[in-house]
Amino acid sequence: ASIVAVLAVGQTAVIVTRNVDLSVGSILGLTAFGIGKLFIAAPELPVVIGILVAVLGGALLGALNGGLIAAARVPALVVTLGTLYIFRGVDFAWASGQQINAADMPDTLLTLGTQTVLGVPVLAIAAVVVAGLASWYLASYRSGRELYAIGSDPDAARLYGIDVGRRVLGAFVFSGATAGLAGAMYAARFGTLDATAGRGSELEVVAAAVVGGVAIFGGSGTAFGAAIGALLLTTISTSLAVLRINPFWQQA
Repeated sequence: ASIVAVLAVGQTAVIVTRNVDLSVGSILGLTAFGIGKLFIAAPELPVVIGILVAVLGGALLGALNGGLIAAARVPALVVTLGTLYIFRGVDFAWASGQQINAADMPDTLLTLGTQTVLGVPVLAIAAVVVAGLASWYLASYRSGRELYAIGSDPDAARLYGIDVGRRVLGAFVFSGATAGLAGAMYAARFGTLDATAGRGSELEVVAAAVVGGVAIFGGSGTAFGAAIGALLLTTISTSLAVLRINPFWQQA
């Protein structure tokens, strides 16, 4: 739930601008595998540095999405659907069938995936912090409010003097950065990594944001609401599995 919540928070910044980022699952997978390869190559590297590398890597991939959308004015749905497959293809080519096991990962990173503070998982605390900071920024800063203005009416926002291209680019950079952070969280939580990490999570993330009150046509919604939507959907899917509901009906 924490990983989906972080992805949903990043997705919120994109959706409120009347766009969508379908590549977040592929960015998660690519950064998760990348952090695994990084720690294999440099096992003594501080975990914080590895997480920062994953976040920066995700931000760069998000910047690629945002740059194509803002500069070339190509619809976000088209761009991110294409990069979904491109990033995943790069991941598969890089992995070449290799699987990174938990034994190859530093114990400090794996501890983050299971450690708790007063009974609350560290990953859940990280998700709450990310949601809180994103909500505060969207509600309190002019640049954050401008994202809502763009989603409400892009043409009016442009006439008002808002640099729509730059704001949309920033939203996609943030979405990519949160996907990179989610990749690091995935590596910490599961330890075993391959090229399929995060596969198929794109629609789940969009659904979580919408369930959390983020309008799919832009202009309204909060990061906290998206995080709660992720928690709700994850709880429902887990409950269906525990109740041993037929997999067909779980998907339905």
